[in-house]
Amino acid sequence: MFEDQARPKTGGEALLTALKACRIDYLFANAGTDFPPIIEGLARLSESDVPTPVTVPHETAGMAMAHGHWLVTGRPQAVMVHVNVGLANAVMGVINAASDNVPVFVLSGRTPLTESGRKGGRMTPIQYGQEMYDQTSLVRDVVKFDYELRYPEQADSVTKRAASLMTSAPEGPVYMSLPKEPLTEALPEGFAPAPLPATATPALPDTDAIATLAAWIAEAQSPVVLCQRGDPQGRVSALLSRCAEAFGLAVAEPFSIRNVLASDDPVLLGYNPKAATAEADLVIVLDSGVPWIEAVSAPGQATRVVHIGPDPLFRRMPVRGYQTDLAITSDPAMALEALLAITPDASASARRANVHAKVATTRDAKPKPDAGGDGPMTAEWMSACISDIMDESAVAFSELGLLLPHMTLKGPNRVFSNVHAGGLGWAMPAALGAQLADRDRLVIACVGDGSYMFANPVACHQIAEALGLPILTIIKNNAMWNAVRRSVVKGYPDGAAVRQNRIPLTSLEPLPDFTQVAKASRAHAERIERGADLPDALRRAVEIIRTERRQVLLDLSVAASDDH
Repeated sequence: MFEDQARPKTGGEALLTALKACRIDYLFANAGTDFPPIIEGLARLSESDVPTPVTVPHETAGMAMAHGHWLVTGRPQAVMVHVNVGLANAVMGVINAASDNVPVFVLSGRTPLTESGRKGGRMTPIQYGQEMYDQTSLVRDVVKFDYELRYPEQADSVTKRAASLMTSAPEGPVYMSLPKEPLTEALPEGFAPAPLPATATPALPDTDAIATLAAWIAEAQSPVVLCQRGDPQGRVSALLSRCAEAFGLAVAEPFSIRNVLASDDPVLLGYNPKAATAEADLVIVLDSGVPWIEAVSAPGQATRVVHIGPDPLFRRMPVRGYQTDLAITSDPAMALEALLAITPDASASARRANVHAKVATTRDAKPKPDAGGDGPMTAEWMSACISDIMDESAVAFSELGLLLPHMTLKGPNRVFSNVHAGGLGWAMPAALGAQLADRDRLVIACVGDGSYMFANPVACHQIAEALGLPILTIIKNNAMWNAVRRSVVKGYPDGAAVRQNRIPLTSLEPLPDFTQVAKASRAHAERIERGADLPDALRRAVEIIRTERRQVLLDLSVAASDDH
């Protein structure tokens, strides 16, 4: 009886068991009328044989939760949404995941194919209105793989193929469209699950290319590594620190997506690409899609430039014209291991001493932020105070919020910043995904006021309360789209818009009371006007999270700046 009950009988049930076989723990779902065969399967099958379903009341939240979960665990999760309209809401999250090579298994229903004669066929007017000629076109440009299910047994084999492609380098999201008929239809007699395909092994670097790189390092006086992300396990961080120390390489992290080195690493020069490469005669770009802005901070033409990564030329970017003297296709960690296998040249110790001296001088020259007066606090002060409450395991998700140069980060993967695709509303639900992965970890979402509104905060606070995820949400509130204002000021410094009291299309006033939005879901919420009051407010927040297991929101008055 038990064995029969646990065996999948329909395409929808085969899909669920295949996802679980692919080691997917959670199915973040925003359900619709196409979900009955999925919901029935979740109820009928054993909980151990299917992913844990998580109800998310907005699709962007589900996508970002899967994204954030992967960042702290390295385990991909699945998101299922409702037909074309649900997929349309999820598209921004798919673009964000693709931009940062984050694997997410994206699923959506598809309006039934048939009008009569088949189980699962159309029964409501909406199932006519939601049909598209090519629903997959909404995401095809950014996913690694897409397929529309045709037969119930494919729900097993195609799912497993998609998962293996998703987790093979360079990783990224995959998509399956699910008409209701094959989900509802019974599996054929004699159905047996397909074997799980192996994920492709990571690319090893070419030995001659690594030898060339080592020779170029030996010829250089000021070699610099530029990086902006590592792996969830921190292997790249540990190997890069060792490699930079051994060969006398400076390291900078411009446009950071996931911080790579600890703040006190003696080779970490900072986060500014122009300053880092000003004197460089060799630049090693380590798996970084945007190492510098070509128009304003490109290295000199005489500088050699090496790109390393699973796709060192980033073929998903149509326009990317960076100088490339050597491109090494390799898993970043394996490339660093290969370089460490070579004995450093005789000049390495001198370079190392120069790097340590330059790093020390740069850090000594950096002014320390203070609390300021009675007006809005600075983003520098906010960032420093937040890093003070972060223990060894704490992580922060930053969306136009935190400034890494003013934080003390104890290791890699402590601050996850919004990806370069720029889909806003990501950080808060991504923090929820990270909190779901580890309920005891302090998880912080630091977002701008506009980004908070983009996050569908009512949905996010509901998820936090419903699932018991006590994240700390911090709003950097300056009542405007400051990124837009900055771009206008830089583009037209003497223009008509700058001379106006309020630059058009940038103001968010009058703002709602964000604390009341959070309190609607029983969160603890405070408005902080003065920088001097922030440290105590942060300590209260952590205490409430630790003792009451309740989410907290702090709405901070922060001055707008032309620099960030």
